[in-house]
Amino acid sequence: MMVFLFSLSCSLVVFLLFYGFIAKKVRPQSQVHQRLLSIQNGNVTAERKKEKAKGHRKLGDIPFVERVVRPFLQYAEQGVSSLAPKQLSKLIGDHINMAGKANQWSVNEFIAASLLGFISMSALMVVMMSNSSAYKFIQQVMFTLLFGVMGGLMPTLLLNIAIKKRQAVIQRQLPEVLDLLCVSVQAGLSFDASLRKIVARMKGPFVDECRRMQEDIQMGMVRRTAMHNVAKRCQIQDVSLFMTSLIQAERLGTSMGKTLKNQADNIRERRRQYVKGEAMKAPVKIIFPLVIFIFPALFVIALIPSILSFMKNM
Repeated sequence: MMVFLFSLSCSLVVFLLFYGFIAKKVRPQSQVHQRLLSIQNGNVTAERKKEKAKGHRKLGDIPFVERVVRPFLQYAEQGVSSLAPKQLSKLIGDHINMAGKANQWSVNEFIAASLLGFISMSALMVVMMSNSSAYKFIQQVMFTLLFGVMGGLMPTLLLNIAIKKRQAVIQRQLPEVLDLLCVSVQAGLSFDASLRKIVARMKGPFVDECRRMQEDIQMGMVRRTAMHNVAKRCQIQDVSLFMTSLIQAERLGTSMGKTLKNQADNIRERRRQYVKGEAMKAPVKIIFPLVIFIFPALFVIALIPSILSFMKNM
C-alpha cells in the first residue's frame, strides 16, 4: 500500500510540473495567436475593447486542444524536422509546391505525418505479432519493419498522386489559356493585361500559377525568375517550353503575339498527338479485361447449352 501511494504521489508531482511548464509556454503563444487572428480579420479595435472590458484571458478559458495538444504537436514537428537533412526538407518543399498544397501543407507536417505513419503501422504489427506464435522472431521483426516503411511512405504516395492529378489538369488547361492569351494580345492588349484578365475570370491550377507569378512580379521579383519558378513548380515539358519562349521573346524583343500564336499551335499539335497515342494504346489495354471477363462469359453462353444437350442425349 505504501509503495502504491508513493508511486501515485510521484506521478502526481511529475504531472503538475509538466502541466506548469506547458501552461507557462502556451499562455504567451496563445495571446500572440489570438492577436494575429484579430489583425487578419480586421477586428483589432474590437479586440482591444474586449480586452479592456474583460481583462486578460484566464488560462482556464483556453480550450484543452489549444492549450496542450496543439503546442505539443508543434514542438514534435519542429523536433522531427530539425533532425531531417536540409536537402530532404528542400525536396519535400518542392514536391509540396508541385502538388499545389503550399498553403495547406508544410514540410514539418509532412515529415511528422511520415514518422507517425511509420510508428503507427509498426505498433500495429507488434500488437498483431505478439498475439500470434506462428512466426519466428526474425520474421516478426521483418514484417514490423516492412509495414512500418509502408506506413511511412503513405504520405509520399498521396503527395505523388496529387502531383500527377495536378499535372494532368494543367496539361488539359494549358491550350485553352494559350488560345485566350493569343487572342487577347492580337486584339491589342498587352501580355500583362491579357494575363490579368484571364486570371480574374478563370480557375484552375495553371491559372493559379499565373496568379502567383503576377504576385511575385508585383513584389519585386524579376520576370524571368518568376517564369522560371512557374516551370519549376509545374515540372511539365509544355509549360517549360512556353515559359522559355516567353523569356526569349522578352529578351530578344520579338513580337509577343507571334510567339504566343506559335506556342499555341505547337502545344495544340502536341496535345493532338498525345490523344492519338493514347487512342492507339486502347486496343492493347482492352485485351486484358477481354480475356479475363468477356471471353469466359461468351464461352459459358455459347457452350453450356451444347454441353447440356449432349449430356441429355447420352
